[in-house]
Amino acid sequence: MDETASKNAYSDHLFQFRSVERKRLILSLTITTIVMVIEIIGGFVTNSIALISDAGHMFTHAFAIGISLLANVIARRPPCHHKTFGLYRAEVLAAFINGLFLIPIVGVIIYEAILRFLNPQEIFGFYMLIVAFIGLAVNITSILILQSQRNSSLNVKSVFYHMIADAASSIGIVIAAFIIMFTGVVILDPIVSLGISIVIIYWAYGILKESVRILLEMAPKGMNVDTITNDLKKKFPEILELYDAHLWTIIPDMLIYSAHVKLKKNIAIGNQEDLLIKINDYLSKNYKIIESTIQIMPIDALEACNL
Repeated sequence: MDETASKNAYSDHLFQFRSVERKRLILSLTITTIVMVIEIIGGFVTNSIALISDAGHMFTHAFAIGISLLANVIARRPPCHHKTFGLYRAEVLAAFINGLFLIPIVGVIIYEAILRFLNPQEIFGFYMLIVAFIGLAVNITSILILQSQRNSSLNVKSVFYHMIADAASSIGIVIAAFIIMFTGVVILDPIVSLGISIVIIYWAYGILKESVRILLEMAPKGMNVDTITNDLKKKFPEILELYDAHLWTIIPDMLIYSAHVKLKKNIAIGNQEDLLIKINDYLSKNYKIIESTIQIMPIDALEACNL
């Protein structure tokens, strides 16, 4: 299979993944929106800031899925003469926006929680417990919907971890509602809100860190261009020197590698072409690099660079 056919096959395979993702995201968005409305109403009826804060978290969840769906559609547009890598990065940008959007939400939740610490208010624990159970059930359902797709893209991964955070916050609210219902200790309500805020901050930091790494053209997490360079030199003794190596990510499942290579003397041109094919194949199989550009440099070119 030639390089063009290989890229097209990869794109078709990726588009199939995105099609499945889109259907699952739409289902998750529908469920999340319904529960968000229930929690907002339930929060005001029960006077629970924890429920309202979780509804705010649900809103960010719905917003995240909406952004992810938009990015999913944009990313499916094929490459062209001025978008040679396509618009796959739209998914990474969506993940970055989702992580960034959580910061002001956390600020509002913490502010409201502090007010409740200073001015405790009566809470209807029984109704709070019912709404919290509904939220927990929906969060678990959403997690199951996207579980098989969670590593298919950073975009879906950001939504999946958001669901995990939702489930954790729902569990906290269920426990708090149960205790409040039997003990009347309303101070647990803002405490749970602060706990939810910590979970949100942790999730946002992870997504922002990973998306910024990709947007700044850094090497993928856990991979080192020097490690690949040394591995190639050991695997292929024909390589005398390998330099100007670059490794970067378009999206987490699309890695690109380029390098200049200086071969040992007396290697025929035909053998050089076979060697390049073997190197490209090795990078694809061992490092999941979908596109590698290896340029063979004349020996005197490297010597001139060292002057």
